[in-house]
Amino acid sequence: MRSHFIVIIGLLLVSCGKKLPVIGPDIITEKTLHDTDDPAIWVNPKDASQSIVFGTDKDTDGAIYAFDLQGKIIEDKTIRGLKRPNNIDLKYGFKLNDSTEVDVIAFTERERQQIRLFSVPDMTPLDNGGFKVFEDAEIPEHKLPMGIALYKSPKTNKVYAIVGRKSGPKYGYLYQYEFVSDSTGVKAELVRQFGEFSEKKEIEAIAVDDKNGIVYYSDEMHCIRKYYAEPSKTVDEIFCFGGDYFKRDIEGIAIADYENASYLIVSNQQAHTFNVFDIKTNAFIKEINLGTLETDGCDLTTTGLGKAFPNGLFVSMNDDMNFFFHDLAKLKLQE
Repeated sequence: MRSHFIVIIGLLLVSCGKKLPVIGPDIITEKTLHDTDDPAIWVNPKDASQSIVFGTDKDTDGAIYAFDLQGKIIEDKTIRGLKRPNNIDLKYGFKLNDSTEVDVIAFTERERQQIRLFSVPDMTPLDNGGFKVFEDAEIPEHKLPMGIALYKSPKTNKVYAIVGRKSGPKYGYLYQYEFVSDSTGVKAELVRQFGEFSEKKEIEAIAVDDKNGIVYYSDEMHCIRKYYAEPSKTVDEIFCFGGDYFKRDIEGIAIADYENASYLIVSNQQAHTFNVFDIKTNAFIKEINLGTLETDGCDLTTTGLGKAFPNGLFVSMNDDMNFFFHDLAKLKLQE
């Protein structure tokens, strides 16, 4: 607890210059071994208080950690022996066959140049060891996956992985793969390439608004880019926005969808803050300080998770090998 106290006090001092009050976390998770990066929240449909937060530990000796809502590591749900897992996402109701649907997590495994797919909460691998990505890339660095987001089409119920990489071309930086399940197992089939790149740094954070069929991604040091997620739609960019509100790197993206409004919460990494945007208008709303340092990834759910997080949960990576949990109401998105 002493290290947690020091982090919070230090950030109070940082925020004084920015005149942003620190909204302290409700829970700070136990530490991983190496380098936390990106979280994903699984809401337990039978008992929301037993939900799980998954988080990547980005290293050659990497892992996908599972945490309970008290921030304790759930060892039997943690996946170890991974080669630099980077980003992670989750989707509900992937159809394995005519009678079976499962919730799934997918994550990138950079050093093996692949993405992984596991069912949740039983943590069964569905990928026969992994799906190779960017196989047609001629430049070695263009083969290294980083960001990933899952999209479930409201039109077809098909589930797709939208994957970014460490470096890539100016056009067609993202690849979109459909997860196809048949009697032989699950496959990942490339359906399209899209997405412009400024060539200023890299593209890592990706998030999908399933309801509206929109994918957002952070073109670091440039803008938040907005495209259609449905493969049948145009690959032309819808909008590029928000760049002027960031100190430097634009990082993790989370989407808060309420009945009357929806928001993007995006990590302003070097400012140690988050910027909030209105999804409908792309307009900047406000900047908030949640006490994290150098945040890469973040995720949220608006579903109440029992007594611990009755208003929903916001999870963000902190640069001390851990994650911060905030009750979503503390972000005051609907003031």
